[in-house]
Amino acid sequence: MIPRAVLVTAILVACAASAKAADPKAGRQKALQCQTCHGLDGRSKLPEAPNLAGQVETYLAKALKDYKTGARKNDMMSVVAPNLSDADIADLAAYYASIEVEVKRP
Repeated sequence: MIPRAVLVTAILVACAASAKAADPKAGRQKALQCQTCHGLDGRSKLPEAPNLAGQVETYLAKALKDYKTGARKNDMMSVVAPNLSDADIADLAAYYASIEVEVKRP
């Protein structure tokens, strides 16, 4: 029987090796295709498009994956998202999440 500590360590090493860190800089380059609706700065240019700047990275990644699979529907995103790789999604989410936003109070 394999000791539990050895098994846990092996799983953690395997996960770390398979995980590629998201790259916000690469995400910025990929965001060029998103700028018409969402703006390169993540601030929406169209009333029906959401602001992406400062959103939570895991939320953005899940939303993009859901658009890609069709679990989430939007006419424009259903055209764009299926072409995104997992790395594209991670990089875009990291980029938009990295944009600092300032909240102004009235």
